[in-house]
Amino acid sequence: MAKLVIGSVPIHGHVTPLLAVAAGLVERGHQVRFLTGARFADAVARTGSDFIALPPEADFDHRELTQDVDKQRPPGIRGLRYDVREIFLRPAVAQYEALLDLVAQPTDAVMVDPTFVGAVMLTAQSGSKRPPVVVAGVLPLTLSSAAVPPFGLGLAPLRNPVLNRVRNTALRALVERVVFGPVQQQADAIFREVHGSPLHPFIIDWVSTADAIVQFSVPTFEYPRPDATIPLHYVGPLTSPSDLPTPPWWNELAQPAPVVLVTQGTIANRDFSELVRPTVEALAGEDILVVVTTGGRPVHELGPLPPNVRAAEYLPYDQLFPLLDLMVTNGGYGGVHYALAHAIPVVVAGGGEDKPEVAARVAWSGVGVNLHTGRPKPAAIRRAVREVLDHSRYRAAAGVTATQIAAAPGIVGLENHITALARHR
Repeated sequence: MAKLVIGSVPIHGHVTPLLAVAAGLVERGHQVRFLTGARFADAVARTGSDFIALPPEADFDHRELTQDVDKQRPPGIRGLRYDVREIFLRPAVAQYEALLDLVAQPTDAVMVDPTFVGAVMLTAQSGSKRPPVVVAGVLPLTLSSAAVPPFGLGLAPLRNPVLNRVRNTALRALVERVVFGPVQQQADAIFREVHGSPLHPFIIDWVSTADAIVQFSVPTFEYPRPDATIPLHYVGPLTSPSDLPTPPWWNELAQPAPVVLVTQGTIANRDFSELVRPTVEALAGEDILVVVTTGGRPVHELGPLPPNVRAAEYLPYDQLFPLLDLMVTNGGYGGVHYALAHAIPVVVAGGGEDKPEVAARVAWSGVGVNLHTGRPKPAAIRRAVREVLDHSRYRAAAGVTATQIAAAPGIVGLENHITALARHR
């Protein structure tokens, strides 16, 4: 039995896949202490793990925080810069101190999500003085590489390898020295207070200091990084079965017309005019059954719905996805992988956070269409939906990814990688 620590920022899309990890590891006989926000205490307890609360200065409710952030958050990569500075970097010292308290007890390995920046202060310690640190890839891979554009631009690699490296090198210099220059200075100052020296890697590339990255994806959906400097393992997406009830209209999903799901997830769902309402309008006259999930908001907040639309706050995805033909989404990493695990192609409107990166990977892998905006027009959505439904290559590409996901080692592979690191250390 290994004694493990899992750390996550208190954001639903980060915590949820790690809950599946925790449950799987506990089921396999390991002891897990789960460090995250207070509102996830019950969810952590249901996995059989020991819940450890983040210090107050590192805890927040992302639902409330996002409402304030959206008023100040600029668009594009400047928005990512704002998130790194205001949401992920500020709690770093408190996260680090919480980790120190935990690893003072016997600990075989620590696993954190990629935005748990306090872990970089732990990796800066000598390897003999700390347990192995593993990054759990619950977001698109942020690991820098000459073969990949800088994270945050929403760009895919070029097909020409020479031009690709030249472009990526120039973009990386621009992003690291200019766009994120002030953020890096802030990170250096915080790191210097703890360790007496500036942060060595670029702040978004802090994951390169970990002992390994276990990415919850498969190679067909992630850009190759032949120059990776640390072990990089793909274990596929990890999910838990749903116990949600089905709505009264569930039997209608068996009708012959295509079934299209549209969702804005559980966080970026305060303004349905971003994606849900335009999709409903775009497909109102089509021979398509449109299914909407509101992510917990009351269905009546959607407003009037056309006859071909059915809606619910939540739906049992494990039962829903085998019945779908397409998903229209704002690009949540977990939701897109859920669709791909069922060979469902996607149309993505990724406007902020990591979503442009997810959208770029959707187009690069051929599993769907990238709308290149978080607020698409109904006409653009209709064209994209018809493009995917009318051309089998998208479903075929999604099928290739689904095959890789089915063959991925999942929780067993993750366990093997963690325990191997622990034994080596």
